[in-house]
Amino acid sequence: MKRLISILVTLLFIQIAVFAQKQIPTAPAGFDVNQENIPHGKIDTIQYASKTVGTNRKATIYFPPGYQKTKKYPVLYLLHGIGGDEKEWLNGGKPQVIFDNLYAAGKLEPMLVVMPNGRAMQDDRATGNIMAPEKVAAFATFEKDLLQDLIPYVEKNYPVFKDRNHRALAGLSMGGGQSLNFGLGNLDTFAWVGGFSSAPNTKVPAELLPDPAKAKTMLKLLWISCGDNDRLLNFSQRTHEYLVEKNVPHIYYVEPGVHDFKVWKNDLHLFSQLLFKPVDQAAFQKYSLNP
Repeated sequence: MKRLISILVTLLFIQIAVFAQKQIPTAPAGFDVNQENIPHGKIDTIQYASKTVGTNRKATIYFPPGYQKTKKYPVLYLLHGIGGDEKEWLNGGKPQVIFDNLYAAGKLEPMLVVMPNGRAMQDDRATGNIMAPEKVAAFATFEKDLLQDLIPYVEKNYPVFKDRNHRALAGLSMGGGQSLNFGLGNLDTFAWVGGFSSAPNTKVPAELLPDPAKAKTMLKLLWISCGDNDRLLNFSQRTHEYLVEKNVPHIYYVEPGVHDFKVWKNDLHLFSQLLFKPVDQAAFQKYSLNP
């Protein structure tokens, strides 16, 4: 009897250990709380000439602690949602605090983070009816603005690498859809792509990634995440299922939550730590609720 109990206890501990190994990582308490006694990055606002729109447009840039003009950096282009602008991440997501804390812990590769206004139109303010057809269409127009105006401006004016392996694109909601559409549609420009709670603007999978074989060889990291109680979860789910069918390596991270910054801050905390480093695809599974 004692031996049986011992065996059962051993099996229980093994099951607990296996479960623990598969637990989904989440950001630790205080990851988004400002710490005074650590080095801090710098935030600046730029204006760049947009030939696409025909006006000067704004973007916000975060520079890492210890930024040096004599050193070259990779760049993360971080996109907002349908009701936001170039300041939405700063106001709701505290990326500057998240990044400062990660740098202090030695967990982040130094990078510039560019937060543009993804509504590429003359009056790009998030005012009035944000669902107006012309405003929704402007989010698609931003692909040209990003590729032909913003990225060239950043690469001309800041000490950054100019190859795809040093460019990442990610965003939340509408910006998540943009990131998947533009990132996977321009694999020669981006090697790191992330969609957080991607919105209905996300292309259907076959249009999003018509050449899975090419994606397999070119993508460093493809991240897809969403809250488990988000009404938009099906858009991430269908993309994930297509990628599984086509054997395209990716992280599919479904976490507790809804369509809000609690989810997106956690996503940014996890996603950013993987950027511009050697990639271990075998570790992708630990982020997933599903096989």
